[in-house]
Amino acid sequence: MAELDTKKRKKLPAKDFAGPDRSYPVEDKPHARNAKARAAQAVKAGRMSKAEEKKIDAKADRVLGK
Repeated sequence: MAELDTKKRKKLPAKDFAGPDRSYPVEDKPHARNAKARAAQAVKAGRMSKAEEKKIDAKADRVLGK
């Protein structure tokens, strides 16, 4: 996955994030795949609702071309 340091992350527009409060950056395909995986883990651990996961997956899928 491409490295995303703090400086680059702060420069990303809000549309490049799938989660609330600029969480789950999905500016490229590797980050989109990672966002989907992390959201699934969060649901399994009880830290996120299935509805939130669906929103993140939908945004990531647009980046992935699905």
